[in-house]
Amino acid sequence: ELYFDELSEVGYIIIHLKSLIRKVSFMADEKKGNGKEKKARRPSALKRDEQSLRRNAKNRSYKAKVSTAIRSLQDSMSKKDAAAAKGKLDDIFSLVDKGVKTGIYKQNKAGRVKSKLSRLVKTSA
Repeated sequence: ELYFDELSEVGYIIIHLKSLIRKVSFMADEKKGNGKEKKARRPSALKRDEQSLRRNAKNRSYKAKVSTAIRSLQDSMSKKDAAAAKGKLDDIFSLVDKGVKTGIYKQNKAGRVKSKLSRLVKTSA
């Protein structure tokens, strides 16, 4: 679930990516410069572009949330706080599993991350 500040960040990223795509496609058209009129893109193709930008921004935001949680776990481990580390590990497992369910992470990647972090917590305890 996204919070308001994350939604505004996602919106900003989408707007920024749209402007980049327009610039790149304009530059590509300029390079061709063969004088032909370019055929207009279908609305469905434009809609798919916007959807992919939105999905990309949302996935990137989610991955940033997971990496922040991992960093927080590492900080609590460096402070030798075992109880807090265990709680944060559970939160990370939950986030990664939800990421697998929604297609942000692949199953293997999630397994590697969970194995690595649980091994770190076990050795530090």
